[in-house]
Amino acid sequence: MTAIAPIVPEADPGRDAPRRTTSEAAHTGLTSRWASVAAIVIALLWTVPTFGLFVSSFRPETDVKTSGWWEFFASPDVTLDNYRAVISGSDTDLGTYLINSVVITIPSVLIPISLATLAAYAFAWMRFPGRNFLFVAVFALQIVPIQVTMIPLLSAYVQPPFNLMPLAGADAPGGGLYTIWLSHSIFALPLAIFLLHNFMREIPAELIESARVDGAGHVQIFRRIMLPLMMPAIAAFGIFQFLWVWNDLLVALVFGGGSLDISPLTVRLAELSGQRGQDWHLLSAGAFVSLAVPLIVFLSLQRYFVRGLLAGSVKG
Repeated sequence: MTAIAPIVPEADPGRDAPRRTTSEAAHTGLTSRWASVAAIVIALLWTVPTFGLFVSSFRPETDVKTSGWWEFFASPDVTLDNYRAVISGSDTDLGTYLINSVVITIPSVLIPISLATLAAYAFAWMRFPGRNFLFVAVFALQIVPIQVTMIPLLSAYVQPPFNLMPLAGADAPGGGLYTIWLSHSIFALPLAIFLLHNFMREIPAELIESARVDGAGHVQIFRRIMLPLMMPAIAAFGIFQFLWVWNDLLVALVFGGGSLDISPLTVRLAELSGQRGQDWHLLSAGAFVSLAVPLIVFLSLQRYFVRGLLAGSVKG
């Protein structure tokens, strides 16, 4: 009797092959050789002007005005006179304005972060009437141009009940550090609340429920659970806000009241560019002084910045 072999169905390669996730497909597409070449070209194009500015800041005045920065390598001549004139020179004195930028930037970063973390926790994990409507309203504020809000906000500063002009200690309307701090905080809060809220919603609800079962209230949950987990997101927004405030010119001009005693570095650089448009050696040194501080901050906090951008993007 002849044995009949069992019929084995042919394997379907499309069915048996493991399915790639969207992240794996994106990783494969973005790590090709041409993508790497394009990234290198973009990085070089982005870095060359900054490198040229750096080289020009160390060249003598005559060399800067008579030749391109690339000719430095043919006949290198280095001097620190440009930085001495910019930082401690009586005509420019950027050192004072550099300190003003630090005094303006640090509170303008800490205030919105402090308020946004509390508001984001309330929107994410506390139930109250109108929560969804208020969150949508906060999100919608991001599309309002700050130029539209400057005149009404300045009017609110100088009129009762706020009347911040005497508190600022300046004769010009709104001229003071208080008004600059408040303005930067107001403009930053919608984005800060939106970003931190989205990160908080990615935290497992079981973690919050277990803390409540153990008797923890909102204050303990926020301080002992949320804040440690939110540090990457807070650091990422802090870097964004630092760069925005440090490089700001418009808010400082409008709400600083034109007072040179509290003007940041960007205001002085704009005046230097207008008054001494032919002094390229001073402009290059002053611009690189302004660029160096945010560059150091970004490079020193880069790992927190990347972790904050990727936080909550992948589940599981």
